[in-house]
Amino acid sequence: MDKLMKVSSNPHIRSKETTSNIMACVVIALLPATGFGIYNFGFHAFLLILVTIASTVLTEYVYEKCMKMKVTINDLSAVVTGLLLALNLPPKAPLWIGILGGVFAILVVKMLFGGLGQNFMNPALGGRCFLLISFTSIMTNFDCDAYTGATPLAILKSGGTVNAFDMIIGRTSGTIGETSMVAIVIGACFLILLGIIDLRVPGSYIVSFVIFITIFGGHGFDAQYISANLAGGGLMLGAFFMATDYVTRPITRNGQYLFGIFLGIMTGIFRLFGPSAEGVSYAIILGNLLVPLMEKITMPKPFGKGGERA
Repeated sequence: MDKLMKVSSNPHIRSKETTSNIMACVVIALLPATGFGIYNFGFHAFLLILVTIASTVLTEYVYEKCMKMKVTINDLSAVVTGLLLALNLPPKAPLWIGILGGVFAILVVKMLFGGLGQNFMNPALGGRCFLLISFTSIMTNFDCDAYTGATPLAILKSGGTVNAFDMIIGRTSGTIGETSMVAIVIGACFLILLGIIDLRVPGSYIVSFVIFITIFGGHGFDAQYISANLAGGGLMLGAFFMATDYVTRPITRNGQYLFGIFLGIMTGIFRLFGPSAEGVSYAIILGNLLVPLMEKITMPKPFGKGGERA
């Protein structure tokens, strides 16, 4: 009888897809960006990815064991969190940074709020922002064996010029998984073809961002400038793999469009007028916090409700 009376959080939608299947597809979709990051930055990047994933999985397992909860690491959500967090780390970051960020992402952002489906922000981005605030010098140091000096976005912000084609291919400095726009788009196309994600959030995010920097960026509709901004700073990784997170995006169709537009505008504001050349992580987290409001104002009214009385 207790199985028939199981209560879970909404929305209650039946589907043949399981959480583990969806997460496995996300991991596969991230492999091109992961592989290119390892190729681009070397063995330490590979080791940092492994350690970060291990920390997220182990943290979730230990917490659930200690709290006498059902162990859920088989759903692969902790693996996705660890992989996304690792792809957002500088390639030469010390291993303990990945471990600390992984523990924070799972323990504080996810498990203390009830586990998968109850977290109020994307765990990987929560972990990254925690590290950015706590260890700014480490998290903003992108010097490595292959690349030294400022990132392309920092050069753009200071008024310099960059090679947009190198940024699209990935021959540039940055975090492990953000450098190759081509690799990220290949993975995104895989998820779109499978129906795991759609273009409502990433499409409205990218379009609104392009419009914003065209109006306020001081370069007009400059294809080189726009391409460099799209290819740099993890915008494509964030748009397709973190802003589309089922748990922390709006469930309404119009809410998803509103969410994407908000992210595009906030990313533009952070990049053009903020002290940093980045902005994707903070924009998505702010958007996550406003998701309940977006859902409230875009929720369709039930039939027969909301009409004016005669």
